[in-house]
Amino acid sequence: MSLRVQNLTKEYGDTTALSDVSFDIPDGSFAVLLGESGAGKSTLLRILNGLTEPTTGSVYVDDQKITNSRSDVGMVFQQHNLVDELSAYDNALTGTFNRTGFLRSLLNLQPTEDRELALEALDTVGLLDEAGQKVDRMSGGQQQRVGIARALVQQPALLLADEPVASLDPASAETVMTYFRETAKTRDLTTLASLHQVNIAREFGERFIGLKDGNVMFVGSRSELTPAVLEEIYGEIQTEELREGTEAADSNEPTQSETTNIGAEL
Repeated sequence: MSLRVQNLTKEYGDTTALSDVSFDIPDGSFAVLLGESGAGKSTLLRILNGLTEPTTGSVYVDDQKITNSRSDVGMVFQQHNLVDELSAYDNALTGTFNRTGFLRSLLNLQPTEDRELALEALDTVGLLDEAGQKVDRMSGGQQQRVGIARALVQQPALLLADEPVASLDPASAETVMTYFRETAKTRDLTTLASLHQVNIAREFGERFIGLKDGNVMFVGSRSELTPAVLEEIYGEIQTEELREGTEAADSNEPTQSETTNIGAEL
């Protein structure tokens, strides 16, 4: 599904969190939302997910206006929001809640096709062999991949992620982002992830939206995301060792990238 944001403004009293924000994300694209803390990234994602009403402006998914929370818009959170006592498989199954309902989910009465979807989603993120493991025994990176699997079980047409690797070490962050990108590619799934780390964003993103103080500063491709543009978004940062970025790999196996420059990881 394509995503179109048109003249979006969100005000909280005298505070303007977003000001006349407009951009488009083509169907199947992997886009990254950039900006400092407080730039408006989380507010924008909540509006896109239908969890927050804009003050003015509109959001369209495949030209259909979003007016409330939709089951075909999946969300991956920074803090995972998993049930520690449940296995990876059971956590993935909670992505069927909107279809199955609370009582049937509580009694573990999901239909066979949903159970198969949960296993397929765990396989997509490389955790099929760990399906029976309780998530409180998993690493942070594995837990985040369970969160991605849960969102995939929801069968979204649009996948959103709010700082999905902010709490992870660099190696785990690389792994999680690789699965994000591969999932978007293999499933033709339009994806928008907010990221704090510039190098990771440049490596994995195809399209970029830069926010500063609630305003759109940049919309464009990786080649257009120059050091000058990054300084406009973030202010003065070290850009000497910014990654050039890579194309999506042919396989689903994560690749290890070189060590990042600390100054470009904001």
